[in-house]
Amino acid sequence: MKNCSFAKWLRTLLLVLTILIIAIIGGAWYLVDYALMPGDRSRQEALAWEEIDSLYPGMTTWRDSLIHAQALRDTTIQTTDGSRLHAYYIAARKPTASTAILVHGYTDCAIRMMPLGRMYNRDLGVNVLLPDLRNAGKSDGDHFQMGWLDREDIKLWAKIIPTLFGDSAKTVVHGVSMGAATTMMLSGDKDVPSNVKAYIEDCGYTSVYDQFSKELSERFGLPKWPLMPTASMICHLRYGWDFNEASSLSQVAHCHKPMLFIHGTADKFVPTSMVYTRSTRQSLLLNPYGLHLCQSMHAVFTTIHRFTSKK
Repeated sequence: MKNCSFAKWLRTLLLVLTILIIAIIGGAWYLVDYALMPGDRSRQEALAWEEIDSLYPGMTTWRDSLIHAQALRDTTIQTTDGSRLHAYYIAARKPTASTAILVHGYTDCAIRMMPLGRMYNRDLGVNVLLPDLRNAGKSDGDHFQMGWLDREDIKLWAKIIPTLFGDSAKTVVHGVSMGAATTMMLSGDKDVPSNVKAYIEDCGYTSVYDQFSKELSERFGLPKWPLMPTASMICHLRYGWDFNEASSLSQVAHCHKPMLFIHGTADKFVPTSMVYTRSTRQSLLLNPYGLHLCQSMHAVFTTIHRFTSKK
């Protein structure tokens, strides 16, 4: 009788454990899809133009002037895995070595970086390259890489900068949000092309693990364990990288070039507290009452101008 009761108890326990494991794996799989494949907003270029035209006065006139002068150009590269990546580029009116690679954020595309591109190109007289990251704009890809593998693509873009703008090009990589994380993750690598001289990050997260843990708590009211470790493992199995290694914090620790950190003091999406853990030895610009990403070019123009002019 006791053996029957124990066997029944054991079967029940195994059933419960099996259901829990299936639920955790299923939930973690959904989390990876939810985070890395959130929809097609990043592909909607017409919508992107409409949004920036409405938010930034004069964008339509500036864009039309570039098109009329055939100054807004496209280029592509092919990666080692055969993916085709796209970017826009604009040469400065006067020949210059000063160049900026502008890296867009999560669910965005290169077009949404055009207001920043206008500031660099028109106001600062700088050459600009605006790449579409994977799964954005005209680039290949079916999921976001959250900056970790994107940093390898930015190296490829940096390599063609001399071809586009001349061998003497001096490049600053400026990213926002996920693009800021990409910038920081890039900064710690030893094989970054030598034309890259400095970095600017605006509202980047400390790591994918930290950011996703925060979103899991705020959006779903769930603790990070056990979903986050499981989702990280699933991401590694599916895409070859995990949430822990995708760390801006650890990469910045190995950065030996100048970096400017920008963050809004009212940022709730990527908490302002994250910037303090990264910027102890670098330049820091806090945008008072700023939300996620700096919407006002005037708020950062002087600092960016001063920072880039030294490079």
